[in-house]
Amino acid sequence: MKKEHKQLLKTLNEKQQAYVNLNLPDPKNGEYLLTVFHLVPNEKLNILQAATEVAAESSTGTTFKVQTETPFSREMNALVYQLDLKKNLVWIAYPWRLFDRGGNVQNILTYIVGNVLGMKKINTLKLLDVWFSPVMLEQYDGPSYTIDDMRKYLDVYDRPILGTIVKPKMGLTSAEYAEVAYDFWAGGGDFVKNDEPQANQDFCPYDKMVRYVKKAMDKAVKETGKKKVHSFNVSAADFDTMIKRCEMIRNAGFEPGSYAFLIDGITAGWTAVQTLRRRYPDVFIHFHRAGHGGFTRPENPMGFTVLVLSKFARLAGVSGIHTGTAGVGKMSGKPEEDVVAAHNILSYIAKGHFFEQSWGKIPEKDEDASKLVHEDAIHHLILEDDSWRGMKKCCPIISGGLNPMLLKPFIDIMNNTDFITTMGAGVHAHPRGTKAGATALVQACEAYLKKIDIKEYAKDHPELAEAIKFFSKKPKDVEVAEETEKS
Repeated sequence: MKKEHKQLLKTLNEKQQAYVNLNLPDPKNGEYLLTVFHLVPNEKLNILQAATEVAAESSTGTTFKVQTETPFSREMNALVYQLDLKKNLVWIAYPWRLFDRGGNVQNILTYIVGNVLGMKKINTLKLLDVWFSPVMLEQYDGPSYTIDDMRKYLDVYDRPILGTIVKPKMGLTSAEYAEVAYDFWAGGGDFVKNDEPQANQDFCPYDKMVRYVKKAMDKAVKETGKKKVHSFNVSAADFDTMIKRCEMIRNAGFEPGSYAFLIDGITAGWTAVQTLRRRYPDVFIHFHRAGHGGFTRPENPMGFTVLVLSKFARLAGVSGIHTGTAGVGKMSGKPEEDVVAAHNILSYIAKGHFFEQSWGKIPEKDEDASKLVHEDAIHHLILEDDSWRGMKKCCPIISGGLNPMLLKPFIDIMNNTDFITTMGAGVHAHPRGTKAGATALVQACEAYLKKIDIKEYAKDHPELAEAIKFFSKKPKDVEVAEETEKS
């Protein structure tokens, strides 16, 4: 043990000592959920004292040692097991038996980023990474309907699924909304989504919106000969209304696979997310992360990272979650954050900021586990007929300021095409409207697949040429379009 660590241990009181073990023999033995926090205490505590207080508050403890604890309750103590004093990093291990055995993600987050974010003796507490043991993964749902299932339905492979967010996000009537969806599908797009505030507004009644979207989809499918998907926001004030909206969609005559359920996961809550996953395992569950920036932005001292949010979404069983544009679009986010998160929810094994996460439920040295790692690395489908071996993938959904010119740059940063892109103004701001904007997006994707420079490809594709001309303008017209997308 390092000298400075020994000195810090001497500063702990009896209660704090129960929440630290810097010689924890095997944190990855399956008993623990592991975390790494960036922690800066105020002047009243040193970093180890503060870390033990965080471990106590987020597991069994309170401000003082209590007389009601038992030998067994002490076994449920979270333990500080590693420190990096130069970077103010602390590693805390949580016995996962602490958590609701019903596979309850809300319960975990209540522990590890619940009350602790309000502790007045802590100036900074940011959860940077989390690790789930294979034993723990067994207790949680994981995704059921995946991007692979959507690809099969759409018959779309080897490229991103091309989608849009209807814009303006609010103010269109039900018929106007369906018209925009039709134009995008007719222009060649695959996927249309409600935006995060879509509900049952007086100018756009939910039931009419659903009926009209069904008619618009039917017309587009008939004209193009291609399947289409629409993601409906089912977030609601209460459980009954949420389920009523889901059932309304299911009973509207949509073909299975042609619709997804979007839930505002941060604001509606993890209980709503997991309710949808369990009630509708045959539907793509679309997690919109509105509000996440309050926790995830790097400059925010309290909260958790995009990686942590995305890993918990996979654990909860969502089919896809927005993961950011890695600095290519308008939203805050860098490749080291957004791309790492995307890869961690897609892959069987992936390196996070601190942990290498295996999503396997069988021993890593098992011959079949090794085969899964190999097949996943070369982009083969995995865990279709053998889902007991691991947790299925979760799809990154990419939106926020992208346009056809930025599709290839994002793919290059992402280093794969296993995602859904949902462009807003990047489609609807096209000088000739949504249909031409969708066609331009399809043409940009064709150029990528054919390995032809986008400007060269545009010479024979007028919609793409117009998009390039428009989005190359600086800065007024594009800024107006981006402001329209935000509003």
